[in-house]
Order: sequence, then structure tokens, then C-alpha cells
Amino acid sequence: MSGNGIRDLTSLDRVIHEPARLMIMTVLYAVEEADFVYLQRECGLTQGNLSSHLTKLEEASYLTITKTFKGKYPLTVCKLTRKGAEAFRAYSEKMRLVTGGLSVANQNK
Repeated sequence: MSGNGIRDLTSLDRVIHEPARLMIMTVLYAVEEADFVYLQRECGLTQGNLSSHLTKLEEASYLTITKTFKGKYPLTVCKLTRKGAEAFRAYSEKMRLVTGGLSVANQNK
């Protein structure tokens, strides 16, 4: 972190920063793995929208997608990779550092 405060926002990971992908990453960071239906329900995304964002995160090597069957039904399971977990931690830490001073500044008004 360069210590420039709000200017540090320009170096945020843009793959994670998009709201839908941030929701997906937040859910996956909190659980060991999640299936497609669970992610869709938790994030409130359509199938196509969720699928598109999962592909972007997979291309960045932030998650793995495993497609299997549960009985006769397809089952898509997503899990953060080590790289994805580290990227999410770094993103979260940067946001805390940038926004940490805001509450102090607002209290002084």
C-alpha cells in the first residue's frame, strides 16, 4: 500500500471489484465450497449472469469449477483457489485501509 489513502482505490483488483463478482467471492470466502444453485440464491443473480461471472473468476484462476452429477441431476461446485483467497484477502485489506479513516473523519464533523 502506498499510503495515498483514497488514491489506493485505483489499484483495486478489478476482477473482484465488480459487484456481482465481489458477492460471489465473499460467499466463497466464507464457505469451503458452494454449488451453483446456492450461489445463485445467495447473490440474487440469473443463471446466465452467474455463469458469466464465474467464468471470469475461473479465467483469473480465482476459483475452480467442478461439474458432476448428483443422481441424474447436474451439479456444479465452485471453490476458491489459494490465489483467489489471497486476492480476496488483499482486496478486503485494501478496502479496510482506505475506508478506515472515514469513520474517524466523520466523527470530527
